[in-house]
Amino acid sequence: QVQVAESGGGLVQAGGSLRLSCEVSGRTFNRDDMGWYRQAPGKKREFVAAMSWSGSIINYHGNVKGRFTISRDNAKNTVYLQMNNLKPEDTAIYFCVVDPPLTPDSTYIPSDELWGQGTTVTVSS
Repeated sequence: QVQVAESGGGLVQAGGSLRLSCEVSGRTFNRDDMGWYRQAPGKKREFVAAMSWSGSIINYHGNVKGRFTISRDNAKNTVYLQMNNLKPEDTAIYFCVVDPPLTPDSTYIPSDELWGQGTTVTVSS
């Protein structure tokens, strides 16, 4: 059974940084594409970033490009999201997901068991 566990959320001032972590178990992690989504209050869940299993394909939502960096450590079965220059509009619950679409415009939605429970990021102005 796959387990996806995010950590690292919190409260930060605008312009600050946070690093989210997501540890995955129950999968062959080094063969899994990985990604991050977020859901702000009253809004739909949206693609943030995704990385292929090999690391050769990385994509970001336009709103975070240049500020966020996705990375992975296959030895630790962990994917990271480094978030710099945070803005109040980045406030959301951030979800880690296994086998995401690798592009923001895909309509594919991974099944429920491939998602973590989410970690909350709040950016104050």
